[in-house]
Amino acid sequence: MKSNAEVSINNIYRLDGRVPLGKAIPFGLQHVLAMFVANLTPIVIVTAAAGLETSQTAALIQNAMFIAGVATLIQLYPVWRIGAKLPIVMGVSFTFVTILSSVGAKYGYPSMLGAILIGGLVEGTLGLFAKYWRKLISPIVSACVVTSIGFSLLTVGARSFGGGYSDSFGSATNLLIGTVTLLSCILFNVFAKSFWKQLSVLFGLVVGYVLAIVLGVVDLSGMLEGGILSLPRILPFLPEFHAGAILSVVVIFLVSATETIGDTTAMVVSGLDRDITEKEISGSLACDGFASSISSLFGCLPVTSFSQNVGLIAMTKVVNRFTIMTGAICMILAGLFPPIGSFFASLPDAVLGGCTIMMFGSIIISGVQMLARAGFSQRNTIISSLSLSVGIGFTLLPEIFQIFPAILQDVFAENCVAVVFVLALVLNLILPENMDIEKAVEE
Repeated sequence: MKSNAEVSINNIYRLDGRVPLGKAIPFGLQHVLAMFVANLTPIVIVTAAAGLETSQTAALIQNAMFIAGVATLIQLYPVWRIGAKLPIVMGVSFTFVTILSSVGAKYGYPSMLGAILIGGLVEGTLGLFAKYWRKLISPIVSACVVTSIGFSLLTVGARSFGGGYSDSFGSATNLLIGTVTLLSCILFNVFAKSFWKQLSVLFGLVVGYVLAIVLGVVDLSGMLEGGILSLPRILPFLPEFHAGAILSVVVIFLVSATETIGDTTAMVVSGLDRDITEKEISGSLACDGFASSISSLFGCLPVTSFSQNVGLIAMTKVVNRFTIMTGAICMILAGLFPPIGSFFASLPDAVLGGCTIMMFGSIIISGVQMLARAGFSQRNTIISSLSLSVGIGFTLLPEIFQIFPAILQDVFAENCVAVVFVLALVLNLILPENMDIEKAVEE
């Protein structure tokens, strides 16, 4: 049997061990391409709401790519207790978009950054002290959160498949590109041999990208507009602090923390086939929080674990840290060299949708497996069925939250993960542990 110390392609299925660099890079690149456009879109939305100029937005996008790469490295290779030592890919999350757009428009971009700085410190500190509250999140709660993450991403995949937020959404061209990309992924996975099967997403991305170029969907005209080299600039805006902004953003950081716990748990269960440890939860949350605070110093939005990449791991089972590290380095290079970033950013949404739609389904399957592992007792059935039906059902009709204060609407109205987590947590705390035993005795 080969040792992890040997350089071997078989190590892609192991957490540790070296993989030949030439074979590691495609797997790392696959992770970057799976999340790159989604990593940039929130920045464009929030900076537009805050009234920033196009040149400022472009500079912040470069910073965000750099920070995402550095944060991913910390998750892979922890610094002290910060980082999970797991193949977690970090990026800018859509979870924060609604609140940050509102805060940026109301208080200004510097106040938004100040709120992110404080919110990140709160989440990071919670992560370091996870051992004091970890027991509140039982296996059934984690299973519900992971399942809800999978369902919440289905609309993201469908939106991308149709062309994203462009005016051409749902056009024949976008649907053709998405379909060809999806079929390419499936066929490559069916007919490729050995480890090559796990590169099906990268193959689909390449085929879809080439087709998009042929159909004239890809615009490469601005590839060199940002110059060749651009170093990240620290403190492009001096953070300001307003209590209202801080309170709103801290609440969303707590919601993001639940998603991170769910993402990390799903990755460990589906990729490593074991339960997550307290140390891994603590490290992943600490990295999420403190990396977000650092991100604010570069004028950027919070960074957190990317569910897209959890889906990729669930589908391919490639968990090697060295392999994912090559992807993190690609992100850092994209942040330093604008042409590289522009190339990644030119990837059409329809291509991403074709690749990710099946990956997101893999997260749902991981959640169902976790539900089965937790057991279908009467207590667990009540917790899972009620939290998932209310969480997913109510957020499909966000107007049902209209009687609640604005901050609660921002947190829960369109975030099924947050609703599922709160309901599952509350039910787990109030339902008696022995309710199944009591029922059996009565019978």
